[in-house]
Amino acid sequence: QVQLVESGGGLVQPGGSLRLSCVASGSIFRLYGMGWYRQAPGQQRKLVAAITTDLNRYYQDSVKGRFTISRDNAKNTVYLQMNSLKPEDTGVYYCKAERGPNDYWGQGTQVTVSS
Repeated sequence: QVQLVESGGGLVQPGGSLRLSCVASGSIFRLYGMGWYRQAPGQQRKLVAAITTDLNRYYQDSVKGRFTISRDNAKNTVYLQMNSLKPEDTGVYYCKAERGPNDYWGQGTQVTVSS
């Protein structure tokens, strides 16, 4: 069992930056692949970025070059650095931990990009 708590969301102007954090507890963090998902109003939840246990990274095309995912296994934390934010980045951002057939979700943190 893994518990995930996200933080770092908020309201930011277009072109601004935010860093999201997701702290995990309850299991061995380094054994889990981690991902950040975004759910915009009226839309399905979609993968934004992911990082594997051996630090391979994946990014959705729309965020390549702007977002960076990283993890600190000593702190049981995964980060999403978001730069050059656009209004279309608005949504609730969820952290997910995955290992084999099991996956766990956080409660989400709201990101709003608006002037």
